[in-house]
Amino acid sequence: MEFQLLGPFAARHEGRQVLVGSRRQERCLLSVLLLHAGRAVTTERLIDLLWNGDGPASARGTLHTYIGRLRAALKPYGVPVETRHDGYAVEQGPHAIDAQEFTVLVRQAADAGDPAERVRLYDQALGLWRGPLLADVADDRLRTRLGGSLDELRLSAVESRAEAQLIMGLHDRVVADLTPLVEKHPARERLVAAQMTALYRGGRQADALTLYRGTRKALVTEFGIEPGAELQTLHDRMVRGDHRLDRPPGPVYAVRVDDQWLPWSTSGHPALEFCNTYAGWGRGEDRLPGSEWLRGYATLAVWAGHMDLIEERSVTRLREQALRQPDEAAAALTEARRFRTNLYTCLTGPEDARAFKVVAGTVEDAARHSVFTRGEDGLGHWHPAPSAGLRLPLLAVARSAGELLADPRHFTVRSCPSEDCGWLFLDASGRRRWCSLATCGDARLPTDRRG
Repeated sequence: MEFQLLGPFAARHEGRQVLVGSRRQERCLLSVLLLHAGRAVTTERLIDLLWNGDGPASARGTLHTYIGRLRAALKPYGVPVETRHDGYAVEQGPHAIDAQEFTVLVRQAADAGDPAERVRLYDQALGLWRGPLLADVADDRLRTRLGGSLDELRLSAVESRAEAQLIMGLHDRVVADLTPLVEKHPARERLVAAQMTALYRGGRQADALTLYRGTRKALVTEFGIEPGAELQTLHDRMVRGDHRLDRPPGPVYAVRVDDQWLPWSTSGHPALEFCNTYAGWGRGEDRLPGSEWLRGYATLAVWAGHMDLIEERSVTRLREQALRQPDEAAAALTEARRFRTNLYTCLTGPEDARAFKVVAGTVEDAARHSVFTRGEDGLGHWHPAPSAGLRLPLLAVARSAGELLADPRHFTVRSCPSEDCGWLFLDASGRRRWCSLATCGDARLPTDRRG
């Protein structure tokens, strides 16, 4: 069963709308329980919400009547309304609730490394909004009490989507998406900054500066405050015509291959390079642009081709297949990232038996899906079989990792000690300390102490 709360209330079973004859307050009661699915809402709280803090003496009895009607109406669809102490709860179940789905999608979008994937997930989340929360069963006061956090999450999602779109160069779409919102929310400076940047990159510098002046006037008049430092800085850069605003920044320490950013090669071995697709470059919220290189499946496939682990024609085929099977591509990417984490642990902590066992399992899987073919150089080569499907890049790097772990050279693997790095490299001489990025490490270190 599907429940829609983001807009007019609707309940559907197998595509057919149900509960259409229920009373407005019954639908409102069900909506409150659905917004708290899996958690009990006390009777006192329900009365307070349904009657806006002014419940009649008969409110408790009326509420019990509503609960009985809802139970009878929902029973044919397998949606139980349970009594819990002095309250009620709708259990989590196979039924879908658009407000929950929205929250999950926004969280997934925020965690996605690839800007295109973030935009896709934000689009999917924001597409669930069909109007104000419970548009036909709640008034503005109740809507604010129930959905204030959802409204905030929605605006944050709009802002984050706009910033991801700017990274992708989609400034025209940002202008179209944000124009209806910036006038309503002048205090949301992230929103204004994204719109100003989009206008500026679209050749509309005057409009961007006009928007800033209007925002400043609204902030001073309504709140008695000036724009924040970041918005003021953006304005000053636009006044100066800072050319760096004309294009999105590229990630640090990157090389462009086809349409993907890949990290520089620093270690001399594909398995180490795979680990170096994520290592260091800041911690937590301070990560530098490009610290996560496996932003999407396309990056994984292009990287494997760039490392000569798979053939270029396989890269093209895999990318086309990933577009047709996005769920399978996402699963393969997640598995690759998990393998990378365990491989990094295995190489930096040889005593970690758990990490070695996990890596060994994938290496053995790669061996089972390998074929031995004659190459153009006349030599025989092991390659993952096409039957590996979208896991082919992962199995290719797993075979390379297995070869390294079977080679005494893996005892010479070192991790760059810089707090901003952590990339792996082979140190056969035993004299190196830093990886091969000349700019790596603390800026105060002498040049001759860096790789």
